Amino acid sequence: MTELLAARARRVVAIEIDPELVEKLREKLGGDHRIEVLPANILATDIAALCRQHQVAQCFVFGNLPYYITSPILHHLFSFVSSVRGMALLVQREVAQRLTAQPGSRDYGYLSVLAQFHSRPRMMLGIPPGAFSPPPKVQSALVDFRMIPAFPEGTPFPPHEFLEFVKRCFAQKRKTLLNNLEAEHSRPRVEGALAGLGLPRSARAEQLSLHELAKLFEHLGGT
Repeated sequence: MTELLAARARRVVAIEIDPELVEKLREKLGGDHRIEVLPANILATDIAALCRQHQVAQCFVFGNLPYYITSPILHHLFSFVSSVRGMALLVQREVAQRLTAQPGSRDYGYLSVLAQFHSRPRMMLGIPPGAFSPPPKVQSALVDFRMIPAFPEGTPFPPHEFLEFVKRCFAQKRKTLLNNLEAEHSRPRVEGALAGLGLPRSARAEQLSLHELAKLFEHLGGT
């Protein structure tokens, strides 16, 4: 993938944590001035600083994510949304389905809202285990992220606080919003907020769109 990207991009920074793979990449690609192999942990990499170092306002992110730490990597990348123009990430198919899920589906949850708050994710294609060596025991999928936020004009509330609120809403998916939120807000307050949005007391987080969750957050005082 690094070589293919270098054929189209002015500069490619390949971030690799495994020292053995770093050496192999440098041996294979060291002669290509367009490619920099950076021995680093993506979870500790400052994407904005890399952009400044290479004198660009934004970059594209491509990667085959380790499936066991996909969620932490996504959180880290989304924390640099102002520096990222677009992403194409290979993830486990089940994760791809959650990232692109719509309200009312069983895959819709916190990860769906996180991705769709910051971008417009699309599942581009499925990839079978046989495409890898050694083949994994799961199906994979490529997800394209167009970095178009759900609120282009900005939000009247801190995004981090809203996403923490969404986590609480989905804390136990089988429970109603009323039950999931009563630890932070009084039951009558949550009932009043739901009624103000025309939602029943039995509403669950998976039934609400991102914008409905944002309105509920505001009705409850944005805390």
